[in-house]
Amino acid sequence: MTIASIISAIGNNSSIYPLLVRDCGIEVPTKIALTYKQNQEDKDVAKLAARERFLDEYATSAVWLGGIPLIGFIADKIIKKRGFNPDINTKLFTEENLQGLKYNIEKFKDKAPEAVKDLIKLTNKDTQKYYKKLLAGKVLASTIIPIAFMGFILPKMIFASSAKRIEKLKQQRAAQNQSVPEPVMRPNFASVKKGIWEDFSLNNPAQVSFTGLSLAQLANISTQDKMMITDGGYTIGRVLTARKKNEALDVGFRLSGMMFLNFVAPKWIEKALNKISGLDLDPIMLADKKFTDKVKNGGILLPASDKPEVLLKFVDENPDSMFVKLANQFKKVKTLDNGVRDPRAYVDFDVLGKFRNSIADFIEKSPKNNNFNKYLIKSKILRSTNILANVAISSFLLAYALPKATFAFRKLVTGSDLEPGLAPDVQKS
Repeated sequence: MTIASIISAIGNNSSIYPLLVRDCGIEVPTKIALTYKQNQEDKDVAKLAARERFLDEYATSAVWLGGIPLIGFIADKIIKKRGFNPDINTKLFTEENLQGLKYNIEKFKDKAPEAVKDLIKLTNKDTQKYYKKLLAGKVLASTIIPIAFMGFILPKMIFASSAKRIEKLKQQRAAQNQSVPEPVMRPNFASVKKGIWEDFSLNNPAQVSFTGLSLAQLANISTQDKMMITDGGYTIGRVLTARKKNEALDVGFRLSGMMFLNFVAPKWIEKALNKISGLDLDPIMLADKKFTDKVKNGGILLPASDKPEVLLKFVDENPDSMFVKLANQFKKVKTLDNGVRDPRAYVDFDVLGKFRNSIADFIEKSPKNNNFNKYLIKSKILRSTNILANVAISSFLLAYALPKATFAFRKLVTGSDLEPGLAPDVQKS
């Protein structure tokens, strides 16, 4: 993997890669260290708190890395066994002038006959409803199962493990003091209402409410939205399973801030940096000699405008053009192996139009003389710097600023620097 590819991956705020870089590589190790330092007034609390943070953060990352993709893979296999292609976008069921199920069947029946066969299976309204339910089930499985594990099961496992260690610690301290040990003070799970699992049962999906989301919207939900739903449910689960009221407040403050800094702030920062630099092309494109040579020599053919009808006509009539190949590479459109636009995919004209305008803007600003190479080098450095700056700023906010804000909130609420879920039980030993 090239340096440009790495920078491109961590700069894509619609994917999971920036989260992995920040979480696993920067945020988690820093938070573990800060957690230990914040609780070092009591060494036993500090060790337990750091241990809990280590288990919690890396187990959660493992679910993001392996668990959620695995659920999606299994769901796709089930959908295929039902005779459908899970790549068909249900937005095509709503007929439009430029793209839709019947429109695409007629338009691509000769250009992409195999793909059209997948569409023909869904021309019946009842079949469409069944397919939407299958896709919605995939989304629910990809969100509810991780929420249940990360928000409810994992914290209980960690708390139970800590309870055993607290009990052992009390026995050691009692032996040192040569006194009769006090009754074991286990973490208090009273905040978890009896029957919560019945209310949040995976065996009763009818009880799970996604207010305001139709079946079609749920079926087409983006990866980023699924991540936000999962994190939101995970946050609720952690608040409900907190051992004490103050711990619930502490966790709620921290995880709410984490959601904002993971999903909202990076996009704001990216937009601001791109506006300052006037450049938002992907680093891979700037490192692509074929692309830059064509820009230099004025050989890039682009759609005349970003109007939907102009964009779609260009893509369909110029499948071998560099613009279409780049649009496919960066997932602005989806094409088949023969270069034909995949009739099963839905084209987001806003996304494709923005991509077209970014290239046009770069071409317009590029000097058409010997200064082009200097301009290109400057653009590469500037774009890479913007991405790395975004990661650095986001990481600082997540790994340092948010924990410090959480500690200040904790001090304000509890009057103590120590972990509210552990300190009372440990200090009673």
